[in-house]
Amino acid sequence: MLEVSTHPVGNAVVVKITGDVDLYSSPEVRKTIIGLTKNKEKNILIDLSQVAYMDSSGVATLVEGLQQVGRYKGTLKLFGLDAAVREVFELSRLDKVFEIYTTEAEALETIAK
Repeated sequence: MLEVSTHPVGNAVVVKITGDVDLYSSPEVRKTIIGLTKNKEKNILIDLSQVAYMDSSGVATLVEGLQQVGRYKGTLKLFGLDAAVREVFELSRLDKVFEIYTTEAEALETIAK
């Protein structure tokens, strides 16, 4: 079962995703991320530390979010990827497109105060 929650941290919003992100669950992730981009949330950090599996629809959802924040000069950064999820990003070369960090603290350090 997928759970998606958000909470503010400093001048960012963390989206915590728990569970597998696939064709059936990615619409819930999309709804949350697109909702934040509609509000022009400046800094969005996606916590993937509790995601063991992500398919192409999950990746596409994150790419769409990245495109949306780019329209208003916001940021969308990822952190906490486990080996399997990181491999999906590396194989698709999206590790060169997304800013990916090991921890929330590392991702927060990169956000302008």
